[in-house]
Amino acid sequence: MAGSIYGQLLRLSTFGESHGLAIGGVLDGMPPGVIIEIKEIQNQLSRRRPGQSSITTDRNEADEVEILSGIFEGKTTGTPIGFIIRNKDKRSGDYDHLQSVFRPSHADFTYEQKYGLRDHRGGGRSSARETAARVVAGSIVMQWLQTIGIKFSAYVSSVGEIQMSSNHQYYSEKEIEANLVRCPES
Repeated sequence: MAGSIYGQLLRLSTFGESHGLAIGGVLDGMPPGVIIEIKEIQNQLSRRRPGQSSITTDRNEADEVEILSGIFEGKTTGTPIGFIIRNKDKRSGDYDHLQSVFRPSHADFTYEQKYGLRDHRGGGRSSARETAARVVAGSIVMQWLQTIGIKFSAYVSSVGEIQMSSNHQYYSEKEIEANLVRCPES
């Protein structure tokens, strides 16, 4: 059975479920002494926060990260960085009618095949909510990479059948952030 660990030099292990108490992770492999701005992590979490457009869930989560270990006085210690994001708008009862039905376009069936049990409460580990832990880790790593001169950006080029007319070119952050979907082409 595959686990929930990503990476080799830097390793991220995530935990929690969409409708459990919290989601979170442990990022291991960061060097000591890297300045980390918690505000920047929070900015990135706010960018992925649900309920910002008509194509996302209307779930209302603050997505406030709590650093548990590995960062002291604004710098990485070189030890694993533990963090948690508490779930506040969990409405597990909303999914009771789906206890014996797999939702189309969701990973409910895959979840059952992987873990051998059915967690109908909004997808459990296979929920898009789990991506918040990846955003935290990504923001920490992005801050480190910027200290060594590596910068990058990303944008949405398609949603379903809707695609941009031009792909694979540079767009400024201002162009990318011009709409909530983060597609630089309106």
